[in-house]
Amino acid sequence: MKNQFLAIALIFVFSLAGFAQSDAALRNAIEQDKMSRDAQGKLLTLTLPEHLARGDVYMANRHFPEAREHWQKIIDNYSNEPLAMAKALFGMARAFMWERQYEKAVDWFDRLLKDYAATKEGRDGLNFKGACLVRLGKNTEAAKTYELYTVMYPAGEKIESAYMNIIDALREAKKYDDANQWVDKARVRFSGQPAETNALHARLRMEIFRQNWTQAATVADQLLLINKFSGSMTSGDEVRYLKGFVFEKAGRKPEAIAAYSSIRDNVANYFGGLAAEKLRTLDPGNQIQTTAQVSSALTKDYPVVFRAELLRAARMQRIDPRFVLAIMKQESSFRPGAKSPSAARGLLQLVFDTALKYNKQAGYPSLQPDDLYQPAVNIAIGTIYMAELRNQFGGLYEAIAASYNGGEDNAARWLNRCKPKDAGIFAAEVGFPETKAYVSKVMSNYRVYRALYTETLDRR
Repeated sequence: MKNQFLAIALIFVFSLAGFAQSDAALRNAIEQDKMSRDAQGKLLTLTLPEHLARGDVYMANRHFPEAREHWQKIIDNYSNEPLAMAKALFGMARAFMWERQYEKAVDWFDRLLKDYAATKEGRDGLNFKGACLVRLGKNTEAAKTYELYTVMYPAGEKIESAYMNIIDALREAKKYDDANQWVDKARVRFSGQPAETNALHARLRMEIFRQNWTQAATVADQLLLINKFSGSMTSGDEVRYLKGFVFEKAGRKPEAIAAYSSIRDNVANYFGGLAAEKLRTLDPGNQIQTTAQVSSALTKDYPVVFRAELLRAARMQRIDPRFVLAIMKQESSFRPGAKSPSAARGLLQLVFDTALKYNKQAGYPSLQPDDLYQPAVNIAIGTIYMAELRNQFGGLYEAIAASYNGGEDNAARWLNRCKPKDAGIFAAEVGFPETKAYVSKVMSNYRVYRALYTETLDRR
């Protein structure tokens, strides 16, 4: 009966997932916590469903210290409830991971795996432990962790990414032969599936990094011959661009021109735009090549909004306001009241914990989560954040966009895998499908905005 009650409680909590992301739920949890403390300010022990519900609300809104209070209460007082314990231990680890406290996160993932390896939280925890080790620069240990995942969970939800992560971790550990062996293992394990394409793509990226141009060209041809890009991390146009890049670096100019010319250029094709730029340099006299034309009719889809606030903030931070608009279009479709499932708010979809790093510099010392719905506040803080990312990533806009969506540590890792620091090579290295698509869309947006408007946002 007790376990049945817990199962019902957990189902109830999970059914509130959408509500947990709401601002009303966050305000309610904060008020309830104020009333649930003793004279010394310590959180009281509540019912298990109440701790679960409030922990979920805080996690969904990225209030990680508050979430940990509730997870810790479950760990201290409900250790005989395995489902709740697995959730609480996982929550503790993920909260530290989100805060980039990776050593602490690894410790909590280990606690989770010790007793709850058979749960979904255990499977996910082992995968995230590998990710933490990568971010700590412990690539060999990370590869072993991901390999353990393939042994413990051969049908796990992350089995394909485990193989890919092993390849990349071994590559970063400079164990290239071992990495290539795992490419071969992945090709056998996932023959004919998107993961086989991803494994070959990982080999192509690795050979480009090692400047093994002949081997890289061979792998590119393999990928184009297999021609199974649907559902994978790459595309035919990306591989053609990389092939052109390889030929260019190898001094095989005619073949480079042929590869770049095979990519159709249109405003929505990121690699087509890069290839067109390459062709203008390599073959400026070729009158056959055409560059995508940006129609003035696109101004409706690419408007200038909150111009005064945007220009003021962009000038102060010395960042191109057209890039800010490109991000804004992708993040919120210019809706000030937008909120994402990950608790990002406003025009530039800022999460509160990130906003708190820059609010004082922006002139908003008493920032509250709901303030991020105000355009002036959101733009001021968001442009400061983008300027910091620009400085961190050497002005490479692709890396700024990748960091904005996928996190600074991940973007830094992808940039470190680029040799040389070419925009297209960086885009190919982006390791998250969502972030890779995001970078492509933002940079395509930016291309259109540059064609339509001057840097002062006047129509051309």
